[in-house]
Amino acid sequence: MARRLEPLTLDNLGELPAACRVCVFWELDPVAARQAGRTGGTGLEKEAWLSQLLLDWGTAGVVLYVDDDPAGYAVYAPAAYLPRIQAFPTAPVSPDAIVLATGRVQPRYLGMGFGKILVQAVAKDVLKRGFRAVEAFGDSRWDGPGCVWPTEFLRAVGFGVVREHPRNPRLRLDLRSTVTWRSETAAAVERLMGAIRPEHSPPAPVTVRDGLSREPLK
Repeated sequence: MARRLEPLTLDNLGELPAACRVCVFWELDPVAARQAGRTGGTGLEKEAWLSQLLLDWGTAGVVLYVDDDPAGYAVYAPAAYLPRIQAFPTAPVSPDAIVLATGRVQPRYLGMGFGKILVQAVAKDVLKRGFRAVEAFGDSRWDGPGCVWPTEFLRAVGFGVVREHPRNPRLRLDLRSTVTWRSETAAAVERLMGAIRPEHSPPAPVTVRDGLSREPLK
């Protein structure tokens, strides 16, 4: 079974699951997302968001292929590019962290460790860009595909809760102090494709002010 990782771009956006390729849950604030949904413009909004982020910041997602079949993906970005964050009761994220927004492993590939591989790829890229951590919002009542990560999954791959909440805790994976994670990440990702290289020089970490389509990861 041949596996490889590729950056998420406009060229392979269409290979994401159908619901995900037009989902703007994270990309727009709730009001704008509802308006885009009413006018049927979510697909164009998604493409515009990804295009702008690639221009401004570089790689913002990773797609895992198994024998050329897209098996899963993950999306991550600075908090300023994810307006939905402000709607979470456990926002804002820390200024030294990049946000692991969403992702999915296709049902036929669940239970094979691919979710962890995706998170490791994100962690390696974020570390190379000079950020100290990856943060994510969990869903502690997760019961099926969604845009918010199951809290149980995030804990299983090394995240710890930094702000408790009965539904949407905020979790953090500290990269610089987790030596074992760093070595494991390098080994796992290099076996597939090596580094996910950013397309542009990284900006300084972004801080946002206070601030759900949905998808699974196993």
